[in-house]
Amino acid sequence: MLETLQNLYLGFSVALSPAAFLYAVVGCVIGTIVGVLPGIGPLAGISLLLPASFGMDATSAIILLAGIYYGAMYGGSTTSILMRIPGEAASVMTCIDGYEMTRKGRAGPALAIAAVGSYIAGTVSVVGLMLLAPPLAAFALRFGPPEYTALLLLGLLVLAYMTGGSISKSLAMAALGLLLGMIGIDPMTGFFRFHYGIVELGDGIGVVPVAVGLFGLSEILLTAGQETPPKVMQPRLADLLPSREEWRDSTWPIARGTVLGFLIGIIPGSAHIIASFVSYAVERRVSKHPERFGQGAIEGVAGPESANNSATSGAFVPMLALGVPSGPIPAVMLAALMVHGISPGPLLIQQQPELFWGFIASMYIGNVVLLILNLPLVGLFVNILRVPYPLLYPAILVFCVLGVYAVNSSVVDVWIMIVMGALGYLLRKFDFETAPIVLGVVLAPMLEMSFRQSLAMSSGNYAIFIHRPIAVFMLGAGLFLVLLSLLPIFTRRVNWRRLLGLATNSDLEKEDNR
Repeated sequence: MLETLQNLYLGFSVALSPAAFLYAVVGCVIGTIVGVLPGIGPLAGISLLLPASFGMDATSAIILLAGIYYGAMYGGSTTSILMRIPGEAASVMTCIDGYEMTRKGRAGPALAIAAVGSYIAGTVSVVGLMLLAPPLAAFALRFGPPEYTALLLLGLLVLAYMTGGSISKSLAMAALGLLLGMIGIDPMTGFFRFHYGIVELGDGIGVVPVAVGLFGLSEILLTAGQETPPKVMQPRLADLLPSREEWRDSTWPIARGTVLGFLIGIIPGSAHIIASFVSYAVERRVSKHPERFGQGAIEGVAGPESANNSATSGAFVPMLALGVPSGPIPAVMLAALMVHGISPGPLLIQQQPELFWGFIASMYIGNVVLLILNLPLVGLFVNILRVPYPLLYPAILVFCVLGVYAVNSSVVDVWIMIVMGALGYLLRKFDFETAPIVLGVVLAPMLEMSFRQSLAMSSGNYAIFIHRPIAVFMLGAGLFLVLLSLLPIFTRRVNWRRLLGLATNSDLEKEDNR
């Protein structure tokens, strides 16, 4: 423990040097702006600024890029809460209850809880990164294609079960998302699938146009269909602060989201997106009042926002400890380190202690900077709601189009957003949840690749999934959840009291009369 504290002291001496501190602040500011703008996202922001880091030393470069990464996680909640437009894919779940809180005049508390939850989760997960990186990364390496296939299937089933609504509806929406996610070039054979002559679909349907269409555009269509537009809000200073009850209701969701996000972040894939979905599903299941979810429950903001920020730190565990990127964003940051002649892996801590511990310390500093940046801006952001809806909604529509177009400079993406907006409008009219569609689009490439790699490993033998202990355990857990969801249907149709002879004659007569 004493050695850890000495190393942390070394890290802060590096991170608090004028140059490193400046890069941490600049990264946080850029990341917040990137998160607020719909469609840009942390991957695009890091990729665009990667060339700018080549002239820096390795420590400053990784501190700048990391600041953009977790700054975007913070900023993504702003437009999600105020306008129901996900700033980036990980903020999809925040849209649901965050926007409902805004409609009830509680946008300030939602933004404040999102900022505080992100700060706590980010700080605690950095402690986890500092203490648990090597053993957790070693465990993550035990996952091969069969384990990833089982994990992703289990994730879909867990989310369908945890939503608390109709599991069949949730799975149907997830299946639709998986089908949409299979559009494009087959990653293993190079065959161009389901493109209908549209060359731009070669890279598949992006998560951003799907999410912005299903959430932002569908909300505009629903509001436009109302006889009277919503009242313009006039937020007061007193309404910007969370109440004592809201703080109390947020405590455990923040704690659970922090732990869940960190553990999920270690596993390769789009961890910050999956973590927010899992956290929302868990909060809805454990809540004493699940009916409040979707109607403005503060837990539906606190949990997912904490989870996606915690997953950000978790994603650095395999990257720093083993040199194995756990997703596209850590992969870009890994490339930045390699450009500077640094080889991440087990020897990084011994060979480059200033870089490793300086990076850890910069994350502590970055979380404080982001909290200081975001809390005072709550009042400024909430004032957007003073704009009359006939002016605000056309501006939001332009915001959506520009954000989606900016990702790939593709008009096809804008059309995808429009189609998804119309689809989201219809699905919400028929009481379907649209969030599983986004998750399906995210998971489809990973699920397909891991499934086909598993079959390639076994020469087409499906038994590989039951010969691997971790995979069979996760598949068994998924089957258990399916049976658990069917249990209420089975118990309603089978009268156990009649079968066991416990029903009285009068009970039987009443049932027969029904």
